[in-house]
Order: sequence, then C-alpha cells, then structure tokens
Amino acid sequence: MASKWLELLKGVAPQVARVAIIYNPQTAPYASFLRSIETAGPLFAIQPIAMPIQDAGTIEKAIEAFTRETNPSLLVLPDVTTTFHEKLIVKLAAQHRLPAIYPWRHFVTAGGLMSYAADLPDLWRRAASYVDRVLKGEKPANLPVQQPTKFELVINLTTAKAVGLTIPASILSLADDLIE
Repeated sequence: MASKWLELLKGVAPQVARVAIIYNPQTAPYASFLRSIETAGPLFAIQPIAMPIQDAGTIEKAIEAFTRETNPSLLVLPDVTTTFHEKLIVKLAAQHRLPAIYPWRHFVTAGGLMSYAADLPDLWRRAASYVDRVLKGEKPANLPVQQPTKFELVINLTTAKAVGLTIPASILSLADDLIE
C-alpha cells in the first residue's frame, strides 16, 4: 500500500517532495505503515515525515506546521482517530491546497482529493463466505488467512481543480470512481 500511495501522490502532483504522514501513535498498525512508507519514499523522491496526532488540536498543529515545508503533501493512515476527524483533516488539506491521499473512499466523498484502499464490500463478501464455512462446521484455525485482492482508487475532480491539479489521463484511467 505504501508504494502505491506514494506513486499516486507523485503521479497527480509531480512536484511533491515531502509527505506528512498523519497517524495516531496509539494504534497498533501504524508502525508497519510508517516503515513501508519510509522504505518507499526514496523510490519516488518523497521524504516522509511522521506527524503523530491524537485529537483535533494536534491535527491542526501538525498540518499547520507542515504547510511551511517545500512542496508538501499529506498521507492519512487508516485509524479510528483519523476517521473521526475526517472533516477537519479534509478541510485543512483543502485550505492549504495540499495534495492528499486518504485510506478510505468516505474521505474523498467528504471533499478529499483521492483514496486508495482495499475494496471494503469485497472484503465483507469474502468474510461472509468464511462465516458460512464456519457455520457449516469448518474450524476457523483451518481456514487460510486471506489478503485483499481488489483495491479501489477514488478521485475527487472538484478537489483536484481547487488544489490546482490536473489529474493525468494515466491516473484517471486507473480510477474506479471519479467524483465531480
């Protein structure tokens, strides 16, 4: 995911040189995301900068401070805190004209630039098949762990225009949904 997030950011905003990674340090999966992003950053000439947040105040301070960086962008990690403060994060990104990528579609429908994530309805369907198998007698320990196989790219064209970006045709052709 980290490489794809950075690839998409660089694809829509080639000038991006730094990315603020917004995350809650009290969330377990953030460390693996950060390591992946830090490893992928040099491949795209993007310097990742960890921006831990915990509440609305720390979100505002982190984004405000980061806007002083050269060619900044924003990457929001999937987390209950970032989801809870979705509207604030999207508003601040728009206010500062930051190219941003989000972990879920609902950030984009709220006005965010783009999201790339596992297709949640597909995951739910697959989980339902596991429930069915367990109810029919299979032992959960015998079921293989599955990884997402279907991903969704959603782009908000209105936000792109407001931020001053023209989304290249190569990225538009990858989009599963375009919001106008």
